[in-house]
Amino acid sequence: MRKIVLYIAASLDGYIARPNGDTSWLEEEKYTLEGEDFGYSDFLKSIDTTLMGHSTYQVILAFGTPFPYAGKKNYVFSRTSHLDTEHVKFIQKDVVSFVQQLKQQQGQNIWLIGGSQINTLLHNAGLIDEVLLTYIPVILGSGIPRLAPRRGH
Repeated sequence: MRKIVLYIAASLDGYIARPNGDTSWLEEEKYTLEGEDFGYSDFLKSIDTTLMGHSTYQVILAFGTPFPYAGKKNYVFSRTSHLDTEHVKFIQKDVVSFVQQLKQQQGQNIWLIGGSQINTLLHNAGLIDEVLLTYIPVILGSGIPRLAPRRGH
């Protein structure tokens, strides 16, 4: 059975993006080392599929670069209808049942890119097999958490 791997970075206070979805703080020069990818290339070789929510997909598109996961199967979960693209298949059905079926198929590991709502759904369903979490030494104070807060709390 394939593994779902949540490979993600967060601020010290647990946010994966600013309230507006901005992740530029991840790329600040003081948090990078020239020529070092911290295992990212090896991780990419271990997966053949990505999963992400529509908001995360929009953030990736806003980078203004070619789609970074073109050689992979990419699924974007959305509540609204979208036409599939060259690199992405949009999924409107139940996230949990879709991922349960996907895990049963042949293939490499599956990268859960995020965001918060998809992470929470899959976490609560017990479908995340591994978490590779990198903390960036910054405090954002507010933003989008790695896991969505429970309703009513």
